[in-house]
Amino acid sequence: MKDQKPCHEVTLLDQRVELVHGADAYQPEGHMTTFFRTDGERAVVDAWSTRVASFRTAEILMIRRTDRAVEAAPGHVPTLRSA
Repeated sequence: MKDQKPCHEVTLLDQRVELVHGADAYQPEGHMTTFFRTDGERAVVDAWSTRVASFRTAEILMIRRTDRAVEAAPGHVPTLRSA
């Protein structure tokens, strides 16, 4: 069976749900919360981690991690966020 990459569901204050695929961890960075892909063996955020997505912390209502693939709701258009 193929290993699934983690997925984070980020619920924003306006009730939009953004999916962040492939991020192993997240942490606050100033006014932003940034999601990272880490080396699978170490699983720590460091200089070698890759930024995947960032959101304004004040806009985040909830973050939920799941280790299974999450299907987007019908009509959901993912928003590309710059890290």
